[in-house]
Amino acid sequence: MSTVLLVHAKGGPPLGHVLSRATARAEVHLLALSALPPTVAASASRLCASVVRPTDAERSDLVALIVSRAEAVGADAVLTFSEYAVVAVAEACEALGLPGAGGAVALARDKRRMRQTWHQHGLPQPAFRPVTTRQDLHEAAAALPVPMLLKAAWSAGSTAHQIIGSPQEADAAWRRSRATMAESAQMGFAELHVAEADAHYVVEEIVTGEAARWFDEPGWGDYVSVEGVVTDGVFRPVCVSGRMPTVEPFTERASITPALLPADLQDRVVALARDAVDALGLRDCGTHTEIKLGPDGRMWLIETAARLGGAMTVPQIEEVFGLDLVGMLVDHLLGRPVNWPEHALGPEQARGASGSLVVLAVDGHGEAWRDRRVWDFPAVRETVALSEGSALSVVPESSLPDGTTVPVYDPVGGANTMAALCLLSAPDARTVLRDFTTLIDALPTMLPPAEGAVAQSASVAQSTSAAPQPEGALA
Repeated sequence: MSTVLLVHAKGGPPLGHVLSRATARAEVHLLALSALPPTVAASASRLCASVVRPTDAERSDLVALIVSRAEAVGADAVLTFSEYAVVAVAEACEALGLPGAGGAVALARDKRRMRQTWHQHGLPQPAFRPVTTRQDLHEAAAALPVPMLLKAAWSAGSTAHQIIGSPQEADAAWRRSRATMAESAQMGFAELHVAEADAHYVVEEIVTGEAARWFDEPGWGDYVSVEGVVTDGVFRPVCVSGRMPTVEPFTERASITPALLPADLQDRVVALARDAVDALGLRDCGTHTEIKLGPDGRMWLIETAARLGGAMTVPQIEEVFGLDLVGMLVDHLLGRPVNWPEHALGPEQARGASGSLVVLAVDGHGEAWRDRRVWDFPAVRETVALSEGSALSVVPESSLPDGTTVPVYDPVGGANTMAALCLLSAPDARTVLRDFTTLIDALPTMLPPAEGAVAQSASVAQSTSAAPQPEGALA
């Protein structure tokens, strides 16, 4: 039987889903760079041939650690599904002579280099400036039109995203973003291999999206993601997932598979994703490319990741299209033949629809809840009236325990202040969109009030670090 070393870190698809699919294809040894979610720890020990949690000293040279562990278990393939470990795993695969994302992987991780590469290829994207110092930020704020968006170059889940409305706001934005990245690192949501990553930022023009020209009904967000893989350097699109509108500034709230794009528009979106992935020069890995949709058919590239979509994107695809992307990727890395879709699948090939919703303490209008509430999924399931044929569940490893006070939403912390991740199955994508809208509207009043909790207008600065953190978020 073939042997796989799976490198686990925070983020990505739920570990339980990954393990059940990967261990069905190979003997799996787990190298856990992050603590295993309590809901998965027992099954991981049962399913995996070994589970190793390295010491801090062993983690000082992450590539050497991965190479050493792969050699010790005789790994035929090494992979990760975490954004924060893709660079280290790709470099380890290069050293081992195994298939992986390749030497250009950092271009799909560092947003500065990603944008520079796309600029060199003439691909549509927002105007941008790399930033590594406070002075760089001031120069960028003087050069780009306001408002503009400050991003941490190696972050995920919209962490440390800030809108700068005028050059005078640059210093405060810089301090807040740096502090947020430090908090995220303490929670395990940070790049694991590139030591100076916390000092890298990019400032971008904020382009104006428009969903109405792309979708036949209201409620969709103005961006989509193209899910796919690269095999032997060839991009293979799988499908397009839609979104609900983001929460200010640009925190993702919900992903819906499939996106209800007309076929000709889906083809245009997929073609741009292909150009984006090809420009980055990836070799063997999953891909997740986000694209902003604008008026008059305009599109802008947001970002591409050298891994499969995070949160519940992978389980959604399996439910809707019957594709086990984890197992298929494992098979490919092991040199087995895989029947990838000949083209991106769309609503015509879908068997129903599936969506994932990040529970944030923000209503459907983007306003903070009036008071603090306690997360209670049984109450949600019993109280919220969903459409006939819809089924709602919670993702335990990506959610706070029932009875936990929902964190105050922090616009800079992004998905770090999520309370839970819910999964909805429905007959079609329109029903998912409608039921998620119902759920978002109901949560601020139907969840139990938190005893003695202060109102949402209290300082959000305490919420991110004080709340226990679930394992993953949209990315």
